[in-house]
Amino acid sequence: MVDGLTWGALYAAFAMSIVLVYRASGIVNFAQGEMAMIAAFCAWQFHQWGAPLYLAILGAMAVAFLFGAATERVLIRPLASSTNHMPLVIITLGLMLVLNSAAGWIWGVQSKEFPTIVAGPVVTLGPVAMSRQALVIVCAVVLIAGFLYVLFQRTQVGLAMRAAAGNPDSAQLIGVPVGRMLMIGWGLAAAIGALAASLAAPQLFLQPNMLTASLIYSFAAAVLGGLDSPVGAIVGGLCVGVAENLAGTYVSWIGHDFKQAVALALILGVLLLKPEGLYGARKVARV
Repeated sequence: MVDGLTWGALYAAFAMSIVLVYRASGIVNFAQGEMAMIAAFCAWQFHQWGAPLYLAILGAMAVAFLFGAATERVLIRPLASSTNHMPLVIITLGLMLVLNSAAGWIWGVQSKEFPTIVAGPVVTLGPVAMSRQALVIVCAVVLIAGFLYVLFQRTQVGLAMRAAAGNPDSAQLIGVPVGRMLMIGWGLAAAIGALAASLAAPQLFLQPNMLTASLIYSFAAAVLGGLDSPVGAIVGGLCVGVAENLAGTYVSWIGHDFKQAVALALILGVLLLKPEGLYGARKVARV
Protein backbone atom coordinates (compact mmCIF):
# COMPACT_ATOMS: atom_id res chain seq x y z
CA MET A 1 0.00 0.00 0.00
CA VAL A 2 2.77 2.45 0.92
CA ASP A 3 4.75 1.70 -2.24
CA GLY A 4 1.55 2.12 -4.23
CA LEU A 5 0.84 5.49 -2.61
CA THR A 6 4.41 6.63 -3.30
CA TRP A 7 4.22 5.78 -6.99
CA GLY A 8 0.65 7.05 -7.05
CA ALA A 9 1.90 10.43 -5.85
CA LEU A 10 4.28 10.55 -8.82
CA TYR A 11 1.48 9.54 -11.20
CA ALA A 12 -0.62 12.30 -9.64
CA ALA A 13 2.08 14.89 -10.34
CA PHE A 14 2.33 13.84 -14.00
CA ALA A 15 -1.47 13.67 -14.24
CA MET A 16 -1.72 17.25 -12.93
CA SER A 17 0.59 18.41 -15.72
CA ILE A 18 -1.60 16.56 -18.25
CA VAL A 19 -4.72 18.19 -16.78
CA LEU A 20 -3.19 21.68 -16.91
CA VAL A 21 -2.46 21.32 -20.61
CA TYR A 22 -5.90 19.85 -21.30
CA ARG A 23 -7.62 22.71 -19.50
CA ALA A 24 -5.50 25.29 -21.34
CA SER A 25 -5.72 23.90 -24.89
CA GLY A 26 -8.31 21.12 -24.88
CA ILE A 27 -5.82 18.47 -26.02
CA VAL A 28 -3.84 15.66 -24.40
CA ASN A 29 -0.11 16.36 -24.69
CA PHE A 30 1.50 13.04 -25.58
CA ALA A 31 4.93 14.69 -25.35
CA GLN A 32 4.47 15.47 -21.63
CA GLY A 33 6.67 12.56 -20.57
CA GLU A 34 9.47 13.40 -22.98
CA MET A 35 9.41 17.06 -21.92
CA ALA A 36 9.77 15.94 -18.30
CA MET A 37 12.53 13.48 -19.23
CA ILE A 38 14.53 16.22 -21.00
CA ALA A 39 14.16 18.42 -17.90
CA ALA A 40 15.47 15.59 -15.69
CA PHE A 41 18.50 15.30 -17.98
CA CYS A 42 19.00 19.06 -17.64
CA ALA A 43 18.92 18.74 -13.83
CA TRP A 44 21.47 15.92 -14.01
CA GLN A 45 23.66 18.01 -16.32
CA PHE A 46 23.50 21.09 -14.09
CA HIS A 47 24.48 18.88 -11.13
CA GLN A 48 27.40 17.45 -13.12
CA TRP A 49 28.57 21.01 -13.78
CA GLY A 50 28.77 21.60 -10.04
CA ALA A 51 25.39 23.02 -9.04
CA PRO A 52 23.84 21.72 -5.80
CA LEU A 53 21.10 19.20 -6.51
CA TYR A 54 18.20 21.36 -5.36
CA LEU A 55 19.46 24.29 -7.47
CA ALA A 56 19.93 21.94 -10.43
CA ILE A 57 16.30 20.80 -10.14
CA LEU A 58 15.06 24.39 -9.82
CA GLY A 59 17.09 25.33 -12.89
CA ALA A 60 15.63 22.41 -14.82
CA MET A 61 12.12 23.48 -13.80
CA ALA A 62 12.85 27.00 -15.08
CA VAL A 63 14.12 25.59 -18.40
CA ALA A 64 11.04 23.35 -18.62
CA PHE A 65 8.72 26.31 -17.94
CA LEU A 66 10.28 28.32 -20.78
CA PHE A 67 10.22 25.33 -23.12
CA GLY A 68 6.58 24.57 -22.33
CA ALA A 69 5.56 28.19 -22.91
CA ALA A 70 7.52 28.30 -26.18
CA THR A 71 5.90 25.04 -27.32
CA GLU A 72 2.42 26.52 -26.82
CA ARG A 73 3.38 29.73 -28.62
CA VAL A 74 5.23 28.23 -31.59
CA LEU A 75 3.63 24.80 -32.19
CA ILE A 76 0.17 24.82 -30.63
CA ARG A 77 -1.27 28.33 -30.97
CA PRO A 78 -1.14 28.56 -34.80
CA LEU A 79 -3.61 25.66 -35.00
CA ALA A 80 -5.50 26.24 -31.75
CA SER A 81 -8.44 28.01 -33.44
CA SER A 82 -9.30 24.93 -35.49
CA THR A 83 -12.23 22.83 -34.28
CA ASN A 84 -10.35 19.70 -35.34
CA HIS A 85 -7.82 18.81 -32.63
CA MET A 86 -6.26 15.93 -34.57
CA PRO A 87 -3.42 18.07 -36.04
CA LEU A 88 -2.52 19.24 -32.52
CA VAL A 89 -2.43 15.65 -31.25
CA ILE A 90 -0.16 14.68 -34.17
CA ILE A 91 2.12 17.62 -33.35
CA THR A 92 2.51 16.42 -29.74
CA LEU A 93 3.24 12.89 -30.97
CA GLY A 94 5.90 14.25 -33.33
CA LEU A 95 7.39 16.33 -30.52
CA MET A 96 7.51 13.22 -28.35
CA LEU A 97 9.59 11.37 -30.97
CA VAL A 98 11.89 14.36 -31.57
CA LEU A 99 12.61 14.87 -27.85
CA ASN A 100 13.18 11.16 -27.26
CA SER A 101 15.69 11.00 -30.11
CA ALA A 102 17.32 14.27 -29.04
CA ALA A 103 17.93 12.95 -25.52
CA GLY A 104 19.67 9.86 -26.90
CA TRP A 105 21.70 12.00 -29.32
CA ILE A 106 22.87 14.47 -26.66
CA TRP A 107 23.29 12.28 -23.57
CA GLY A 108 23.38 8.76 -25.00
CA VAL A 109 21.05 5.82 -24.39
CA GLN A 110 22.96 4.28 -21.48
CA SER A 111 21.32 4.62 -18.06
CA LYS A 112 22.76 7.26 -15.77
CA GLU A 113 22.54 7.35 -11.99
CA PHE A 114 20.56 10.31 -10.66
CA PRO A 115 21.43 11.30 -7.07
CA THR A 116 18.76 10.98 -4.41
CA ILE A 117 17.53 14.19 -2.86
CA VAL A 118 17.56 12.80 0.69
CA ALA A 119 19.86 9.92 1.60
CA GLY A 120 19.82 7.91 4.79
CA PRO A 121 18.19 4.88 6.39
CA VAL A 122 14.54 4.06 5.84
CA VAL A 123 11.89 5.53 8.08
CA THR A 124 9.97 2.88 10.04
CA LEU A 125 6.38 3.53 11.12
CA GLY A 126 5.19 0.41 12.94
CA PRO A 127 5.32 -2.48 10.47
CA VAL A 128 5.81 -0.14 7.48
CA ALA A 129 9.24 0.87 6.16
CA MET A 130 9.46 3.86 3.83
CA SER A 131 12.51 5.41 2.19
CA ARG A 132 13.30 9.06 2.74
CA GLN A 133 13.10 9.63 -1.01
CA ALA A 134 9.51 8.31 -0.96
CA LEU A 135 8.65 10.77 1.82
CA VAL A 136 10.11 13.59 -0.26
CA ILE A 137 7.97 12.52 -3.23
CA VAL A 138 4.77 12.52 -1.20
CA CYS A 139 5.58 15.88 0.41
CA ALA A 140 6.43 17.41 -2.98
CA VAL A 141 3.09 16.34 -4.45
CA VAL A 142 1.26 17.80 -1.43
CA LEU A 143 3.12 21.09 -1.94
CA ILE A 144 2.31 21.09 -5.68
CA ALA A 145 -1.37 20.50 -4.94
CA GLY A 146 -1.39 23.30 -2.36
CA PHE A 147 0.39 25.67 -4.74
CA LEU A 148 -2.12 25.00 -7.53
CA TYR A 149 -5.06 25.45 -5.16
CA VAL A 150 -3.78 28.83 -4.00
CA LEU A 151 -2.90 29.84 -7.55
CA PHE A 152 -6.29 29.02 -9.06
CA GLN A 153 -8.48 30.07 -6.14
CA ARG A 154 -6.69 33.02 -4.53
CA THR A 155 -4.67 34.88 -7.19
CA GLN A 156 -5.59 37.07 -10.13
CA VAL A 157 -3.26 35.18 -12.44
CA GLY A 158 -4.91 31.87 -11.55
CA LEU A 159 -8.40 33.26 -12.04
CA ALA A 160 -7.33 34.72 -15.40
CA MET A 161 -5.93 31.31 -16.40
CA ARG A 162 -9.23 29.65 -15.49
CA ALA A 163 -11.16 32.25 -17.46
CA ALA A 164 -8.88 31.90 -20.50
CA ALA A 165 -9.22 28.12 -20.45
CA GLY A 166 -12.97 28.03 -19.75
CA ASN A 167 -14.22 30.71 -22.15
CA PRO A 168 -11.41 32.40 -24.10
CA ASP A 169 -13.72 34.65 -26.16
CA SER A 170 -15.47 36.15 -23.12
CA ALA A 171 -12.18 36.40 -21.24
CA GLN A 172 -10.62 38.35 -24.08
CA LEU A 173 -13.56 40.76 -24.15
CA ILE A 174 -12.98 41.71 -20.50
CA GLY A 175 -9.27 42.26 -21.02
CA VAL A 176 -7.71 38.94 -20.04
CA PRO A 177 -4.54 38.28 -22.11
CA VAL A 178 -5.66 34.82 -23.22
CA GLY A 179 -2.52 33.94 -25.16
CA ARG A 180 -0.25 34.80 -22.25
CA MET A 181 -2.38 32.79 -19.81
CA LEU A 182 -2.28 29.72 -22.04
CA MET A 183 1.49 30.03 -22.30
CA ILE A 184 1.71 30.15 -18.50
CA GLY A 185 -0.49 27.04 -18.27
CA TRP A 186 1.80 25.07 -20.60
CA GLY A 187 4.86 26.37 -18.76
CA LEU A 188 3.46 25.34 -15.36
CA ALA A 189 2.61 21.88 -16.67
CA ALA A 190 6.16 21.44 -17.97
CA ALA A 191 7.68 22.66 -14.69
CA ILE A 192 5.56 20.25 -12.63
CA GLY A 193 6.56 17.42 -14.97
CA ALA A 194 10.22 18.40 -14.54
CA LEU A 195 9.96 18.17 -10.75
CA ALA A 196 8.16 14.82 -10.93
CA ALA A 197 10.74 13.40 -13.35
CA SER A 198 13.62 14.55 -11.15
CA LEU A 199 12.01 12.85 -8.14
CA ALA A 200 11.42 9.64 -10.10
CA ALA A 201 14.85 9.50 -11.76
CA PRO A 202 16.76 8.01 -8.76
CA GLN A 203 14.47 4.95 -8.84
CA LEU A 204 14.00 4.66 -12.59
CA PHE A 205 17.57 5.59 -13.61
CA LEU A 206 18.05 8.34 -16.16
CA GLN A 207 17.61 7.27 -19.79
CA PRO A 208 15.40 8.40 -22.72
CA ASN A 209 12.62 5.85 -22.17
CA MET A 210 12.48 6.02 -18.38
CA LEU A 211 8.99 7.59 -18.19
CA THR A 212 7.17 5.48 -20.80
CA ALA A 213 5.43 3.20 -18.30
CA SER A 214 4.87 6.00 -15.78
CA LEU A 215 3.07 8.13 -18.39
CA ILE A 216 0.70 5.25 -19.18
CA TYR A 217 -0.27 5.14 -15.52
CA SER A 218 -0.49 8.94 -15.43
CA PHE A 219 -2.85 9.05 -18.40
CA ALA A 220 -4.95 6.42 -16.63
CA ALA A 221 -4.93 8.60 -13.49
CA ALA A 222 -5.99 11.70 -15.46
CA VAL A 223 -8.81 9.81 -17.18
CA LEU A 224 -9.95 8.23 -13.92
CA GLY A 225 -10.03 11.53 -12.04
CA GLY A 226 -11.30 13.64 -14.95
CA LEU A 227 -9.16 15.35 -17.57
CA ASP A 228 -10.29 18.81 -16.45
CA SER A 229 -9.90 18.31 -12.68
CA PRO A 230 -6.60 18.80 -10.77
CA VAL A 231 -8.25 17.24 -7.70
CA GLY A 232 -9.24 14.28 -9.82
CA ALA A 233 -5.64 13.95 -11.02
CA ILE A 234 -4.45 13.54 -7.42
CA VAL A 235 -7.17 11.06 -6.48
CA GLY A 236 -6.76 9.18 -9.74
CA GLY A 237 -2.97 8.97 -9.35
CA LEU A 238 -3.21 7.52 -5.84
CA CYS A 239 -5.90 5.03 -6.91
CA VAL A 240 -3.89 3.87 -9.93
CA GLY A 241 -0.69 3.54 -7.88
CA VAL A 242 -2.34 1.42 -5.20
CA ALA A 243 -4.37 -0.66 -7.69
CA GLU A 244 -1.45 -1.59 -9.94
CA ASN A 245 0.84 -2.36 -7.01
CA LEU A 246 -1.69 -4.55 -5.22
CA ALA A 247 -2.63 -6.34 -8.45
CA GLY A 248 1.02 -6.95 -9.32
CA THR A 249 1.72 -8.31 -5.84
CA TYR A 250 -1.34 -10.43 -5.08
CA VAL A 251 -2.75 -11.49 -8.46
CA SER A 252 -0.44 -14.26 -9.57
CA TRP A 253 -1.22 -14.16 -13.31
CA ILE A 254 -0.56 -10.39 -13.48
CA GLY A 255 2.72 -10.14 -11.58
CA HIS A 256 5.23 -7.34 -12.09
CA ASP A 257 5.50 -7.70 -15.88
CA PHE A 258 1.77 -7.33 -16.66
CA LYS A 259 0.90 -4.43 -14.33
CA GLN A 260 0.31 -2.02 -17.21
CA ALA A 261 -2.82 -4.01 -18.05
CA VAL A 262 -4.32 -2.63 -14.84
CA ALA A 263 -3.96 0.92 -16.19
CA LEU A 264 -5.53 -0.11 -19.50
CA ALA A 265 -8.44 -1.78 -17.69
CA LEU A 266 -9.02 1.37 -15.62
CA ILE A 267 -9.02 3.57 -18.73
CA LEU A 268 -11.49 1.32 -20.55
CA GLY A 269 -13.73 0.99 -17.51
CA VAL A 270 -13.90 4.74 -16.90
CA LEU A 271 -14.50 5.59 -20.55
CA LEU A 272 -17.33 3.06 -20.74
CA LEU A 273 -19.03 3.74 -17.40
CA LYS A 274 -18.21 7.37 -16.50
CA PRO A 275 -16.48 9.12 -19.41
CA GLU A 276 -16.04 12.44 -17.56
CA GLY A 277 -14.12 10.71 -14.74
CA LEU A 278 -14.67 10.85 -11.00
CA TYR A 279 -14.37 14.63 -10.69
CA GLY A 280 -14.64 15.81 -14.29
CA ALA A 281 -17.34 18.24 -15.37
CA ARG A 282 -20.24 16.88 -17.38
CA LYS A 283 -20.59 18.42 -20.84
CA VAL A 284 -23.95 18.87 -22.52
CA ALA A 285 -24.04 18.91 -26.31
CA ARG A 286 -27.01 19.86 -28.48
CA VAL A 287 -27.68 17.36 -31.25
